[in-house]
Amino acid sequence: MGWKWHRGRYSGAPGYPWRIWGLVLLLCAGAVAAAPGNMGSSGSAITRTSAHGVPGVSETEIILGQSAPFSGPAGELGRDFQEGAQSYFARVNARGGVYGRRVRLLSLDDRYEPERALANTQQLIWRDKVFALFGYSGTPTVLAALPVIREAGIPLFAPLSGSSALRQPFNRLLFHIRASYVQETEFLLRQLKSTGRRRVAVFYQNDELGKGLLDILRQRVPLYGLTLVGSAGIERNSDAVAAAAAELARARPDVVIQVVSYQPAAAMINRMRAGGYLGGFSHYSFVGSTSLSARLKNAGVGAEVTQVVPFPNKARLRIVYEYQQAMAHTPGIDCNFTGLEGYIAARALVEGLRRAGRDLTREGLIRALESITPANYEGGGFSLHFTPTDHSGSDFVDLTAIGAGGRFIN
Repeated sequence: MGWKWHRGRYSGAPGYPWRIWGLVLLLCAGAVAAAPGNMGSSGSAITRTSAHGVPGVSETEIILGQSAPFSGPAGELGRDFQEGAQSYFARVNARGGVYGRRVRLLSLDDRYEPERALANTQQLIWRDKVFALFGYSGTPTVLAALPVIREAGIPLFAPLSGSSALRQPFNRLLFHIRASYVQETEFLLRQLKSTGRRRVAVFYQNDELGKGLLDILRQRVPLYGLTLVGSAGIERNSDAVAAAAAELARARPDVVIQVVSYQPAAAMINRMRAGGYLGGFSHYSFVGSTSLSARLKNAGVGAEVTQVVPFPNKARLRIVYEYQQAMAHTPGIDCNFTGLEGYIAARALVEGLRRAGRDLTREGLIRALESITPANYEGGGFSLHFTPTDHSGSDFVDLTAIGAGGRFIN
């Protein structure tokens, strides 16, 4: 059962204007895009513009741009989200597209590195001339791309991040379909309090994401009668956990909250279990649940993960049934939480494209998305609500745990 919490710079290289630095990175991006790691959905991008001059829109297609990790330590997150989204776009295209236009997703690999995300975004906007951005993954990468997004006035739909830095102050170009990290934090601490686990330690990613959530936890842990007994950081895309594991073990926590992606999270659990630690581990949704479980085997039993989409393996809701049916046409790929998030995101974005009408513009898409509410959009059991002053579409938070055999329990 989902519990709902009701809502309450990257500047480039020092000494250089960010535009000049961005140009240097853009030149590098050409090599990245040409490399085997590039995940463009249909080979080389052909720039198309509609008769009335709208980038990424022609009589036959709408081109969306995505920068996300498709290789490296966080690569499975990007691939899972992309696969879920593409399963819905394929369904739409098979039925004639949106007003006769096929939806095409052009995806570039940023390996979860801000510099690559910035370069990819410049390429997608200025060279490939995509209509809108979609499904970026990660707080530091989106923050790096924000200056370019603002300059271009291009909407970014469904970034895979719940960071407050992307929600406050309000940015009209960003639309969120997942609950915020503050909402996940409140839910997680409420659950810990109910189980009697009082001593909390934090293992965090040493960047904007990890430091931001560590600050939130420092503020809110005492409000639930809990005690923060220690913390240890790790660099992004690293799994060298030995020193951090020793530091956290000395703090003797009842539970370690992990603010990292699946690879360092799994390394930490395996390391601390091998050292005799018997306490719990809790994670935020962005950890990549399936990828985490696959790396843990029996060591993962009991590890908890907050989720911002419904359980993807039981078709209790229509949206989950739709997703399962779509993925049935993609052999060898299992349903998972991140894939379902990609499917939900693609479904909602296509609804916005339809509402924007045949004469598609970026401003028209923004206004169309802002009209989506539970009263007029059937989300298959997953409610979305946007307004002209609030683009945080969902406040859904749920909790899962890894059970025997690596299967998730809901």
